[in-house]
This record gives sequence, C-alpha cells and structure tokens, in this order.
Amino acid sequence: MKVCLVGSSGGHLTHLYMLKPFWQNKERFWVTFDKEDARSLLEGEKMYPCYYPTNRNIKNLIRMVLAYREKPDLIISSGAAVAVPFFYLGKLFGAKLIYIEVFDRIDKPTMTGKMVYPIVDKFIVQWDEQKQVYPKAVNLGSIF
Repeated sequence: MKVCLVGSSGGHLTHLYMLKPFWQNKERFWVTFDKEDARSLLEGEKMYPCYYPTNRNIKNLIRMVLAYREKPDLIISSGAAVAVPFFYLGKLFGAKLIYIEVFDRIDKPTMTGKMVYPIVDKFIVQWDEQKQVYPKAVNLGSIF
C-alpha cells in the first residue's frame, strides 16, 4: 500500500507525523510546504513541496500531477487547505481518503473539514462534540 500524507507545515504536519506507527512500514510520500520545520521533520522522506495559495496556484497543479504519478492507494490529511485539491483529485483517481479533524476544534468545523467531509472514506474526529458537526465521523480520541 502506498500512502500520501498531505498537510500544511506546523501543527497539521505534526499531527500526521504522530501517526508514524501506522505509516512507518509503508511506502509513502509527503505533500507539505517547503518550510524549515517540514524539511527538518521529514529529512530522508520523499516530499513534494506545495505553494501558497494552496487551491489556486499553478505550481500546485504541477505538484499534484507529479504526486499522482506515485499512484497513492490512500491519502491521509489533517488539513489545512492544501488537502482539498489533493483529496478531490485523489477521489477521481480512486484513492481512499482519510481526513483527521484537528484537535483544537472541539465544536466547530474547519473550512477544510467541511469541504472534504462529503467525499472522504473515513472522517476521524478527536472529540465527541465534533460528532454533532460531523455525524458520520469516527471518534478515535486524541492522537497526542
């Protein structure tokens, strides 16, 4: 199984990195911003940098085409906006999609969460209160 992990740098990337017990033995690649924290954390990992603005940048379109040459079976993201175009394109190519709503949103949805909720295969929340916003979500508790 090939896994694509998509997330903005900073806390979103940290969320994904904390899933290391899941992805460490799988073929994988990352899509994130080319920032110092990402370069440091993902040293030795295959990474495709993305660019601002995430949803209307020609460089990101090129990156998406390159990343999809990888043919991921599964795309996982915890946001932010960079997840949206990758999830929609991934859906078209038949990838399974897992979105993890961020820990700091307890009872209100994120913009990215609202945009990808209708198309994901699994929507994971970290608080019971989030199930009121996303009724089909699965609460797996905190990943911290």
